[in-house]
Amino acid sequence: MPGPTRILLVRHGESTWNADGRWQGQADPPLTARGRAQARAAAAALPPVDRVVASDLRRAHATAVLLAGDRPVEVDVGLRERDAGAFSGLRRREIHERHPGLLPDDPARAPGTEGDGLVPPPGWEPDEELGRRAWAALDRLVAALGGAGTGLAVSHSGLIYALETDLGAPRERIANLGGRWFVHDGDRWSLGARLHLLAPDEETATPRDQL
Repeated sequence: MPGPTRILLVRHGESTWNADGRWQGQADPPLTARGRAQARAAAAALPPVDRVVASDLRRAHATAVLLAGDRPVEVDVGLRERDAGAFSGLRRREIHERHPGLLPDDPARAPGTEGDGLVPPPGWEPDEELGRRAWAALDRLVAALGGAGTGLAVSHSGLIYALETDLGAPRERIANLGGRWFVHDGDRWSLGARLHLLAPDEETATPRDQL
């Protein structure tokens, strides 16, 4: 009987919009020089993997190519970042100005707003849709591995947060080139450990609710 399949889901390196403080969503900014250097440094700490797959967005795909070395990189659009809707391309102050009250730290937020999280803007991809396509992408990777082995999936912070939340993990900020192990055993997914492929001084950590 095949053993469990382990998938390491890793966030891409620093992009130009990360460096500029802009929400990305499914926009397609490239890696910065620092982001490329992060990926090269992380490659040295990457555990052995049998297969590499990435989001089609170039910040993730370019990171995967640098991590993979001479291994081929497959593309799965299901690993794309959450669609950030009207937030895409905006800095936090611009969101406060154009969409007041939607971010948790916005002083314009109405007292008594339910919960302390983000209020979705127009065009925001719902949790259910994001989770459905993200889990389907991981299931495809498990199938490609034959139900055993280790895979690397290079994706985005919003997608990783969504899958962690689905499995009951508290939301914790994930830096560029941070990762999380997901374990598939038969028909069930479980969470493994968070993994840091970079030293703390090499990481870029964007605000926890910025995609």
